[in-house]
Amino acid sequence: MIKRRFVMQRYDRQTRLEGFGPEKQRLLQAASVLVIGAGGLGVPVLQYLTAMGIGKIGIVEHDTVSVTNLQRQVLYTTADQDQPKIKLAAARLQQLNPEVQIIQHDTWLTTGNALEIIGAYDVVVDCSDNFGTRYLVNDACVITGKPLVYGAIYKYEGQLSVFNYQGGATYRCIFPEPPESGEMLNCSEIGVLGVLPGIIGCYQANETVKIITGIGTPLKNQLMTIDTLHNTHLTFNITPVAANLQIQRLANNYQQTVCEVNNLQSLSVQQLQQRLQQGNLQLLDVREEDEWEICHLPQAIHIPMAQVLSRAAALQPDAPLAVLCHHGMRSRAVGQRLVELGFRDVYNVEGGIHAWACAIDDQMQTY
Repeated sequence: MIKRRFVMQRYDRQTRLEGFGPEKQRLLQAASVLVIGAGGLGVPVLQYLTAMGIGKIGIVEHDTVSVTNLQRQVLYTTADQDQPKIKLAAARLQQLNPEVQIIQHDTWLTTGNALEIIGAYDVVVDCSDNFGTRYLVNDACVITGKPLVYGAIYKYEGQLSVFNYQGGATYRCIFPEPPESGEMLNCSEIGVLGVLPGIIGCYQANETVKIITGIGTPLKNQLMTIDTLHNTHLTFNITPVAANLQIQRLANNYQQTVCEVNNLQSLSVQQLQQRLQQGNLQLLDVREEDEWEICHLPQAIHIPMAQVLSRAAALQPDAPLAVLCHHGMRSRAVGQRLVELGFRDVYNVEGGIHAWACAIDDQMQTY
C-alpha cells in the first residue's frame, strides 16, 4: 500500500488534470513504446515518457557519445565520451523512474530485425536521423500495424506527424520514395540549434501520450512544421494513399547513411534574384494555397508540396529549377524528390520566401 501510494504521488500533477486522472495514468503504465534513437530527438522523448510513467520503453541505439552530441543530447555528460549511449541512457532513465521497464536493443535497426523489434511494442517513436531508417521504420509499422510518431529537424526548423494511425496516412504518403545513392550532405556543416531537437522531441512525446490515452487530437493526416527563428507553426494536410497502407513486406534494402543523401544544391535569395533577372531559372513554389495568396513571386509556378510528384510533368527536367517554400525545409524535401525523378539541376532556396521578404523585398507581406 505504501509503495502504491508513492507511485501515484510521482504522477500527482498529471493525474490532477481534468480529463486525465488515474484512469489515463493506468493506460500509460500498461503501454509499451519503442524509441528508435537515443540522440537529439530521442533524449527528450525518453526522458519525458519515462518521467510520465510509460510501463515499458524500448530503446534502439548502437552509437557512442561524442563531444559534438553534448550541445543537444543533455542526458549525457563530458565524462561519457566514447561510451555506449544505450547503456548510459538506460541507467539514467532507470534512476529517473525505477517503475518503468527499460529494454535495451543494442543494435542498428535492419530489415532482419525491424519486424521482430517493432512488433513487440504498442507505439513507435522515430527519432532517427536518416532517410533509410525512416522508410524502414515506416514500412515495418505498416506491416505490424503500429502507429508511428515522426519527428525530423533541419537547421532551425522541425517537422512532426503521426503516421499509420487509425487508417491514416503513412510517411510514404507525403514522401513516396527514398532517394537513391548520391552525394552525402555534410551534417557537421549544416548544424543544428541545440534546443531544436528538445522542442520537437517534446512534441513527439506529447503525441505519444495522446495516442495511448486518447486525449486531444493526434497529428493524423497532418504535417506540422515549427520554425524556431520566426515562431511560426504551420500544419498541412496529408492525403492517405491506399497502396501505402497495404505494404506487406520490407524492401530488400534501405539506404541508411548518417546524413541525408542527395545532390540537391543550395541557392540564397540574393542568388535567386540574380538568376530570375537573367531569366534562366524555373521557380517552383510548393507552399499551400492560403500561403500563396498572402505573398508570392510572380515568376513562380505554384504546385503545393503534396501535388508535386503527380504534376511533375509541368516542369522541365533539363532546365535549372529552384524550389521555394516558407523557410526552406519543405522545399528541400521536394527538391530531393525531384532529383531522384531525374531533374538534373535542382536548387533549394535557403530561408524561403520569408528570407526574400527580409532581404530583397521589404514591402512583401510576411506571415
